[in-house]
Amino acid sequence: MTPWIPAFLLAYTMCVWHAKGEFFTSIGQMTDLIYAEKDLVQSLKAYIQEEESKLLKIKSWAEKMESLTIKSTSDPEGYLAHPVNAYKLVKRLNTEWLELENLVLQDSAKGFITNLTIQRQFFPTEEDETGAAKALMRLQDTYKLDPETISKGEFPGTKYRSFLTVDDCFGMGKTAYNDGDYYHTVLWMQQALKQHDSGEEATVSKVEILDYLSYAVFQLGDILRAMELTRRLVSLDPSHERAGSNMRYFEMLLKREKEHQVLNETSVTTETTPQDGIYERPQDYLPEREIYEALCRGEGVKMTPRRQKRLFCRYHNGNRNPNLIIAPFKEEDEWDSPHIVRYYDVLSDEEIEKIKELAKPKLARATVRDPKTGVLTVASYRVSKSSWLEEEDDPVVAKVNSRMEHITGLTAKTAELLQVANYGMGGQYEPHFDFSRRPFDSTLKTEGNRLATFLNYVSTSLSLSVYLKFAVYSLFIER
Repeated sequence: MTPWIPAFLLAYTMCVWHAKGEFFTSIGQMTDLIYAEKDLVQSLKAYIQEEESKLLKIKSWAEKMESLTIKSTSDPEGYLAHPVNAYKLVKRLNTEWLELENLVLQDSAKGFITNLTIQRQFFPTEEDETGAAKALMRLQDTYKLDPETISKGEFPGTKYRSFLTVDDCFGMGKTAYNDGDYYHTVLWMQQALKQHDSGEEATVSKVEILDYLSYAVFQLGDILRAMELTRRLVSLDPSHERAGSNMRYFEMLLKREKEHQVLNETSVTTETTPQDGIYERPQDYLPEREIYEALCRGEGVKMTPRRQKRLFCRYHNGNRNPNLIIAPFKEEDEWDSPHIVRYYDVLSDEEIEKIKELAKPKLARATVRDPKTGVLTVASYRVSKSSWLEEEDDPVVAKVNSRMEHITGLTAKTAELLQVANYGMGGQYEPHFDFSRRPFDSTLKTEGNRLATFLNYVSTSLSLSVYLKFAVYSLFIER
């Protein structure tokens, strides 16, 4: 799983990705939303300024009319005895009040609404909001962060700090609930309730939070606490119909449980009741989950001093490749078995920026092959966007290809296109084989399988990854 700062990944791979464009899967495209929001703010400020200017004119007119009417109503006949006053009264009511009416009816919001309507078609969708919430939960699980830490914005390694409100926490919990994820529902509804109890203002009510929380707790098997939370809900809203029904149902279940215990009083129960609302995270489909997440936290296998002594740094000239004799690359052993090496300064900053510039307009959701059908599809265990670059796109692509050939001794003729992948919020690609093991890959007999991978990170925030591919060069390019 990719740590905090998302990354660009350049890689030669075998498949062409076809997918719809979500925002949460790519930080590269999410940056566009920052500037779109800035434009909307400027448009909103212009609207406010125009409204304030209009109100100032209306206020000035009202004050002028108030002063005049006080004078005219104190002596109507005497006031109208002056011909000019009579003329101006007629003129005001016939012309000037009509002008004021037009001013009041003037639609100052038209420009802002037009801009908002245009921008809205590029806004994130419900799917993006759900994906972003799940990404936060993934980071929460991987790095063992409690909801309060995330709510306070205390993310290690981040430059800025941002807080989650009661409504934000409730939204996180609701996303988990809609996904049938009661473990995270409980965590985030508890955080929402905690912040609400502390006096924080919120749109959502305690009743709504307790409604979700009590049911999610029940789904985790904690009937006693579900009853406790439901009692609190009923105390806040005695007419809450669902709460009353749930309470009767919980009481019935508890009664049955006690009767069952009486009938089986000789049996020994090994079940433990959760304490203080703390529940164990459910097991999922990935057996390597704990090891995988430990590696993300930097808690992987530690190398012994003896093995460490076998690791060296050297200059690599590609077995005396003529192109590298004068300017060899710096090479460092990262791991002994399997042998993993790191090369430094492979790409210049200018090349990195050019490749990102070329790739960004082509980014599309990265896909995987369905193991049953062989059809390319999106998957929750791969969160990123990818694009592919050909040498005809720009000279820099050919230069990168050539450089990878010199370093690896492999030929780009049998390699795939240069892939650029940008990871979004909580971006990841779970443990997988990067070579094909599927019978429906018909190209294996004619084109062969993947053999080797070359990865190049441009940030210290990413952990090194090496996969097996067929003359496939891949480079992690981080923003």
